[in-house]
Amino acid sequence: MNDKDTKIQAFGRLLDIMDELREKCPWDRKQTFESLSNLTIEETYELTDAILEKDYDELKGEIGDVMLHLVFYSKIAEEKGLFDVADTINFCCEKLIHRHPHIYGDTKVADADEVKKNWEQLKKAEGKKSVLSGVPKSLPALIKAYRMQDKTAQVGFEWKNIDQVWEKVQEEVGELHETISEAESQARKEDEFGDVLFSLVNYARFAGIDPETALARTNQKFKSRFEYIEEKATKSLEDMTLEEMDALWDEAKNK
Repeated sequence: MNDKDTKIQAFGRLLDIMDELREKCPWDRKQTFESLSNLTIEETYELTDAILEKDYDELKGEIGDVMLHLVFYSKIAEEKGLFDVADTINFCCEKLIHRHPHIYGDTKVADADEVKKNWEQLKKAEGKKSVLSGVPKSLPALIKAYRMQDKTAQVGFEWKNIDQVWEKVQEEVGELHETISEAESQARKEDEFGDVLFSLVNYARFAGIDPETALARTNQKFKSRFEYIEEKATKSLEDMTLEEMDALWDEAKNK
């Protein structure tokens, strides 16, 4: 692994390249905060894919792509006279020091849960109007549900044990089934289905499961098994029976 001086030199090289691209490349020159934002989201998902697939060579590249975007935003801000990359990094450092008084101060904590509670209390003291104010509006719904539940739990808005959470899941499933059986409106069915998902996310959180990661792995597993069916099918899928496809599905599971 590289020493600290080499790491600092590499970061300086990235800054130099960013300056040069912003000056000389037509594509880089025309980019704005707004034009980059969706590309940054895409890069973040590619980073997540590499993590899920445990592809560490790919992960190295994806981390670099995300880092480039962060440097890019800082460069645009510098051109606008707003701030530069040093301001950004120093702001981050100061925030980390302030929010870790158990490291940089006299606060004592017993475990990671106490660290999280202190973090939320410090954010409130900084002027945050709500415990939930730090949850981005545009987060995917599954992640957003998890983050909201986790944040409100830090201030005591929480079930006492996992059995209570499971009872809530069963209650919500029953209400959903009743709503669909009685042919309620589409909006009502969506409300009840949302309640089921929300309660399942909470159950996953209590069980120490990241629901987004769990669903991503299931999606990946489904994709792999269905692609096996496509690969091994001796005729078009439209001409196969469900039983024939299911047999190939079981083969894929066994592999």
